[in-house]
Amino acid sequence: MRGLLDPKMDFVFKNIFGSEKHPNILISFLNATLKPKDLITEVEIKNTDLNKGYIEDKFSRLDVKATTSNDEIINIEIQLKNEYNMIKRSLYYWSKLYSEQLNEGEDYSLLKRTICINIFNFKYLKTRMFHSVYRMKEIHTNEELSDIEEIHFIEIPKLEDGLDEKDMLVAWIEFLKNPESEKVRSLEMSVDEIREAKDELIKMSNDDTQRELYEMRAKTLRDKISALNEAERKGIKKGREEGEKNKAIEIAKSLIDLGLDKESIAKSTGLDLCEVEKLMN
Repeated sequence: MRGLLDPKMDFVFKNIFGSEKHPNILISFLNATLKPKDLITEVEIKNTDLNKGYIEDKFSRLDVKATTSNDEIINIEIQLKNEYNMIKRSLYYWSKLYSEQLNEGEDYSLLKRTICINIFNFKYLKTRMFHSVYRMKEIHTNEELSDIEEIHFIEIPKLEDGLDEKDMLVAWIEFLKNPESEKVRSLEMSVDEIREAKDELIKMSNDDTQRELYEMRAKTLRDKISALNEAERKGIKKGREEGEKNKAIEIAKSLIDLGLDKESIAKSTGLDLCEVEKLMN
């Protein structure tokens, strides 16, 4: 058997958790994450199309969207690389999901509880918990304004050994971390949905067409990450250069106060003569 594809890749994650053929996988994951009083029994999965153009577009989002039997709208996104904008990004997509429910003139009472679930393969928040949940609350009394907005952050690297694997969210994150681990092999024996997800992953991994699409998506994301890293390097370099320039300007101002001539100041600080003249004026 070939090595298994990485279920943390958005293309694979969407095929497993966002498939109309396997709704029980998504239902299990949502019940594990949301831990609702009334368990979710049905989901209607949206945007299941995965065409080639979408996979090759580095700006495309292969997220999972669904509505639940609890009358909720759900969006799940998995990210491999820290883009340093995840909170604002999640709030933006939450607001779009929330506002797009109504057509002009429709009543606000029709708005449904809207939930965004962000799964990160990196550490992002300051908390030590691997699963954090946010709602709108009054900052002095901690009184909740409403549960209509809920944003989850699941940080895979923060999952520690020794956590109770009977907690289904822990079980699902173990599956995402390493589907070939002994822990997951043990879970397969007792949890139908984990076994179903593993079977689907094996099926995808042995399908030549799916592997080709996986490699295509992996290359697209690698190119995106390379572009982000390059932008980050340029930003650091620019910041360093601007910092050095500001420092030189402050030194030049001090030398001007001491009465040094512009040529000596330019030579000492590395500034152009015209820049020194502007400071003198």
